[in-house]
Amino acid sequence: MARWLPRSADLTRFCQKLNRVKTLEDNMMETSFNRCLSTIDLTLLGIGGMVGSGLYVLTGTVAKEIAGPAVIVSFIIAGFASLLAALCYAEFGARVPKTGSAYMFTYVSVGEIWAFLIGWNVLLEYMIGGAAVARAWSGYLDSIFNHKIKNFTETHVGIWQVPFLARYPDFLAAAILLVATAFISFGAKVSSWLNHVFSAISMGVILFILIMGFVLAQPKNWSAQEGGFAPYGLSGIMAGTATCFYAFVGFDVIAASSEEARNPQRAVPRAIAFSLGLATGAYILVSVVLTLMVPWHTLDPDSALADAFYRRGYAWAGFLVAAGSICAMNTVLLSNLFSLPRIVYAMAEDGLFFRVFSQVHPRTQVPVIGIVVFGVLMALLALIFDLEALVQFLSIGTLLAYTFVAASIIVLRFQQQKVDAPAPAASSRPSPEPHEGPSASELKEYESFSDKLQLVDRDRSKEHREPGQLKASFEPYLEFLSDFYPGEVVTVAVVTLMVSAICLCSILVFGNTHLHLPTWSYSLLLVLFSLGFLLSLLLIWAHEQQRGTQTFQIPLVPLSPALSIVLNIYLMLKLSYMTWLRFAVWLLLGLLVYFGYGIWHSKENLREPRPQRVSARYVVFPSGSLEERVQAVQPSAQPSAGLPDTDTDDSKR
Repeated sequence: MARWLPRSADLTRFCQKLNRVKTLEDNMMETSFNRCLSTIDLTLLGIGGMVGSGLYVLTGTVAKEIAGPAVIVSFIIAGFASLLAALCYAEFGARVPKTGSAYMFTYVSVGEIWAFLIGWNVLLEYMIGGAAVARAWSGYLDSIFNHKIKNFTETHVGIWQVPFLARYPDFLAAAILLVATAFISFGAKVSSWLNHVFSAISMGVILFILIMGFVLAQPKNWSAQEGGFAPYGLSGIMAGTATCFYAFVGFDVIAASSEEARNPQRAVPRAIAFSLGLATGAYILVSVVLTLMVPWHTLDPDSALADAFYRRGYAWAGFLVAAGSICAMNTVLLSNLFSLPRIVYAMAEDGLFFRVFSQVHPRTQVPVIGIVVFGVLMALLALIFDLEALVQFLSIGTLLAYTFVAASIIVLRFQQQKVDAPAPAASSRPSPEPHEGPSASELKEYESFSDKLQLVDRDRSKEHREPGQLKASFEPYLEFLSDFYPGEVVTVAVVTLMVSAICLCSILVFGNTHLHLPTWSYSLLLVLFSLGFLLSLLLIWAHEQQRGTQTFQIPLVPLSPALSIVLNIYLMLKLSYMTWLRFAVWLLLGLLVYFGYGIWHSKENLREPRPQRVSARYVVFPSGSLEERVQAVQPSAQPSAGLPDTDTDDSKR
């Protein structure tokens, strides 16, 4: 029976396939897309993705049911939390100006299977998100006409009483998605221009709301007679933060568009910063005027802004608010339809998804097949499915992508930069005599199964250290870590940090409610997992990281990404168990696609060299250092039966 079990070498090779990273081109600016988007274009795309219907609906819902006027504080905290994730995207978008967003960032630093699962989840996130916004757009427009569209459809088409299907087919939602798909297929410039128009109208309406709102503001609405500024206390503020966090999830459209940016190294970080700052300011200021215009406990959660103006005697302002809401939802639709085909294109271009989606139209320079196919699928979702039960699924896909991107930042920052022919400094090692071995110029960098490792003598007394190596100040205390390859300890520490964060957040979320832990064990587990998290963080910090790159870098690494990881995991664990169940089913489907197609058609699989025998040659220099040079040994024309070939140079030695 033992002979049927896989050998350890086969398991090792299989794990290597799952965790292989993407090989980037030497010139990452080369692309089949049209690099036509400026910083303003990317900024407006990001604003369009974030400032949608949430501005008109979410603010009133959170203010009335969760936080009261302290929704302002909730948006401030949520904006800061989103900034941690956005900065990670900004660094990656500047360093790797390729389409694919979180999928691409994970692929170049963590591994193939993790990248595929991230892309697979983001794919569903965009499809459900776009369909849900289309149905909200349809419902909002229908409400303006006193639900005549809904009544007509129910009368002439009928009502469905089927689980997971909508009450009636929403033809208007499907139609708007098909129209948007047609515009997106005309190219990035047309999509950007259309987004400019809707964003300009939306921002004009927001400016009107702010001016009129401050004119009509009544500070007594924050007084104690109306319940005070924070009627639900700190718990309400934090609960509101968790809900408000999802208002900022649209900034990743900027990273997904980096391959179409003229100067992504500068445009992507600036666009992410500008769009997130403007979106946060808009949410905060609208929350201020909304809760000052009318008492927070009298707000209408479904149409808070329009109802507030109506109750203050400005019913005509409701039509402006409705127009702004529809334009804002149009920008979100364009954002989803713009990003989704590009992520599918990136996966197909790498061979992990069906290759037909990697085709780019020669004239419009966009993946037309992906745009049309997924636009039609999104329209079908909006037409027949009840999306209310699936909307919460959006959160887990987004948070998982944020978590992996933050972890990827740490891993990438502590990796050695790729160099073609490293030239060691003359002061670091004496030059050998000609008869003693190869000269310093002949030393080359070789690739191993796990990473690009440079097998050269490491002089521990030199001041300059490579990324991933232990800092000189910590070497007397952690000398046993100096024997590992650069970056290995950091990778293990990142995994430990994430496991500690999961355990810590699980205790915080479930310790008192589901697990019913006694106080002493609850406190003990919190301390233990907090120590594990902090020790992992310190261990990462004790290593050298990349410095002086010409592109944007997130500050305070590894602290900033680590805080983002903890926050994202905490919010994921707050989701319902049904969301996790659906997430598990979708992951299983993704694994079937990956192992059935992706792992075999991956470009990295085609790049893998065939196994060949190697021999090691050792050269001892006068300094006493040791260097290993690995070279492939070609088999002789007529090898002896049963005997391995030998290197003639080795026999001479």
